Formats: sequence, C-alpha cells, structure tokens
Amino acid sequence: NAGLQPPPTGQLGNFLEELDVLLSNYPEDGTPLVLLGDFNIHLDKPQAADFNTLLASFDLKRASTTATHKSGNQLDLIYTRCCSVDNTLVTPLHTSDHFLITANLALTPEAAHAPTRVTFRRNLRSLSPSRLSSVFASSLPSLSHFSALDTNSATDTFCSTLTSCLDNFCPLSSRPARTTPSAPWLSDVLREHRSKLRAAERKWLKSRNSTDLSVYQSLLSSFSANVFTAKASYYHDKINNCCDARTLFKTFSSLLNPPPPPPQSTLTADDFAVFFTNKTRTISDQFSTPQTEDNFTTNAHSFSSFSPLSETDVSKLILSSHPTTCPLDPIPTHLLQAISSSVIPSLTHIINSSLHSGTFPSAFKQARVSPLLKKPSLNPALLENYRPVSLLPFIAKTLERAVFNQLSMFLVQNNLLDSNQSGFKSGHSTETALLSVTEALRLARAASKSSVLILLDLSAAFDTVNHQILLSTLRKMG
Repeated sequence: NAGLQPPPTGQLGNFLEELDVLLSNYPEDGTPLVLLGDFNIHLDKPQAADFNTLLASFDLKRASTTATHKSGNQLDLIYTRCCSVDNTLVTPLHTSDHFLITANLALTPEAAHAPTRVTFRRNLRSLSPSRLSSVFASSLPSLSHFSALDTNSATDTFCSTLTSCLDNFCPLSSRPARTTPSAPWLSDVLREHRSKLRAAERKWLKSRNSTDLSVYQSLLSSFSANVFTAKASYYHDKINNCCDARTLFKTFSSLLNPPPPPPQSTLTADDFAVFFTNKTRTISDQFSTPQTEDNFTTNAHSFSSFSPLSETDVSKLILSSHPTTCPLDPIPTHLLQAISSSVIPSLTHIINSSLHSGTFPSAFKQARVSPLLKKPSLNPALLENYRPVSLLPFIAKTLERAVFNQLSMFLVQNNLLDSNQSGFKSGHSTETALLSVTEALRLARAASKSSVLILLDLSAAFDTVNHQILLSTLRKMG
C-alpha cells in the first residue's frame, strides 16, 4: 500500500509528477496495490481531470464513498488495483474535520504470498540473421562428416549447434512473468507510446532538466488522452455489439461488477502427468485384446519404402509452414526460416536418414504439454476439467509432413481411403461431413423413409489408438 501527503490547495503540478514517479515504481505483475489518504483534491473541480486521468492510466479504481469532510467534500480517497474494497463506512468524528473511513479489503492469502513466476526471453531485435547463418555454417561439422552420423547423432548435433550459436548472440534472460491479463484496449501503438513515455520519464529523473521535463509532460498528456480515447472506444464498441437485452445486461454487469479472479490452482505438473496417463491407460484397458490375423486380402499395390527428399523439397516444407514456435525448438521458427539456406543441407540429411532407417529421432519424441480448461466457467481445481495440448518441435512436424505427404499420395492413388471420410483428407472438412449427412437426411425424407442419427464421441480418441491394429491395417493396405 501507499500513503500520500496531500498537495497544497489548488497546486497539483509537482504532486502529479511525484505521484506518477511513485506509481511507476510499482510492478504491474498482478501484485495488489492500495493507494489511500487525504488527497485534498475536489473531484468535482476541473483541476482534478489530470489527477483522474493519471490514476486511470495505472488502472487504479476508486472505492465509492460519501462525503469524508465536514464541508461535504470527498477529500479522503481509496484507490485499488488487482484487489477490491467493499463495506465502506464513513463515520463523522468530533476530533477532526475529516471523517473516519473503514472498509474491507478483499485480498486472499494466496494472492498475498503467491510465488513469483519467471519467464525466460531473448532479445532478438538486434540479431542479424545473416550473422547467425554464417556462424552456424562454420560451427557445424563438415557435410561429409555430418552425413556419416546416424539419425539421432545428427539430430542432436544439429539442434545443439543451433542453440549454442543463438546463445552467443542472444543469451536467455529472466524476468517476472505478468500474472494479470493486459487491458483489452491497450494496443501495440499504445504500448509503444508508453515505452517512449517511460524512457522520457527516466531521462528527466536522471537529468532534472526543464526541457526533459517538458517533453515528459507532453508525452504524459498525449498518452493519457490516447488511453482515455481507446478505453472509451472499446466500451462503446462492446456495448453497440450487444444484439439483445440479455447480452447487454451481462455486459453492463461485467463492467460494473467485474467477477473476482479465479482461485489459484494448486495442481502441479506431476498431478496433470499422472491424471492424463491414468486416463488413457484406463480407457485402453477396457478394450479387448486386438486380433492381428489377416482379415482381408493384401492390397495389390505396395509401399515398400519412402522416397528421399531433395534440398528443394525440404526448403518448400520449411518455408511454406506457418512459423509456430515451441519451447523445445533449438531456435525460433522465424529465425530458422530466415537462415534456411544454411540449415537445409544438414536438415535434408536428417529427414532422409530418418526415412531410410525408419528411425524417428529421440529428440523429437518429446512435447511440451499444456493443460487447458475445456470451458472458462469450469472449476480450475478439478483435473477432469482440463485437456492436454501438446506443443511439438517445428522440425519434428516438418519430418511428419514429409512422411504424411508420401503416405497420403499412396492412399489416394490406390483409392484406399473411405469415401465418407472427411478428416485429414484434402478438400474435405467438418463442413463437407455436415453437408453429406444433411443431404442423406433430406433424400430419406423425400423418399418417405425414417432416419436415425447416432453420434459417437470418443474420449481421448487419438491418445488411445492401438498401434498394433494401426500397423497391421497399414501392412494390409500395402
């Protein structure tokens, strides 16, 4: 919390500057902030506009009270951020011109003692892709030596060399993670404006020069006005987009009485790992032992081996992919694409070695699993309300695409796919499946036939696929 010395009557200039410096020193990481005291500011006067704008820029909200001074003014104020105040009571005192204010501060012990989360980042803005490319090319073993390595050794060497080169230019640095969502009206332009404002503020604090102060005050005034405009525009659009009275009521209710933050989950990574593993094991154990005998004639066509890829093929796979990045990637995907000319030869060897030997690199058999709530309204303390989402390395997905393209071509050319299949089939989607079912129902109705629609929902469908049955089916297809 912070207590303030009130400014002299009618003099806000220095007070606002000092207040801005004070608030700038408080972290915006979700830590609760309470600002209270005798501000000696009449909120209904025009001079209070800059004061209100300043506090709004720091997302501080004023607790509603009645008059706190015997003259009928509200001079003693309470502002909060990331916490709330209720049951505010103002009691007149005979010993002072100001009244006594009591209130309840809603602050959970978890929020007060929450451990600081740390994120690790790299400063990639000053990195030159051409410089990284040349250093990687000189650090990797010669192509003749690299081509002699087996699949796992080549993959490990490739990834470790990329990471080592990136560490030389942009080492990882830690910083506290932001625990509260960013304001929805805070655009990239406003963030850039705020960065310039804070830079001007630091410059003035260091120099105490009147020119620097003037620049800082000008930026502060402009930023405050832009924040007010952006915030007003956001709420204006939000209200105008309400299509019915129910939605409008819910919108106003959420604005006037925002819901409290969800309780912090005490679930650990081990809890999720055990739950997800036991869930798939329990479902799989309910299946009968698979029968691997030949049930139908083997296809006349045979897929005996994968065709090796050229450097041009690998380059197309890399550059045509969306640059999604996983924490397990040796370098960010957009950098890998930027230096593709240097990595394509070694990456082509890794992919072709994997296709030839039938070995999937051990380094790619890992995933970063993120548990996500199935619905925002569900209880975050219950494991069954989460679904696992696996994030895979970009190069691993590139290898999967190389395999998928050749298998898909074989299945399509030999008409081995079910005609009613819509998933994982080019030119088909959920929409085509829905159109097919709708058309079948329409034709049945036109022919005066009865229709029964059975919808099947499998829990953890992909995680419980029996690999023995899958491999046996693929062998029978050729």
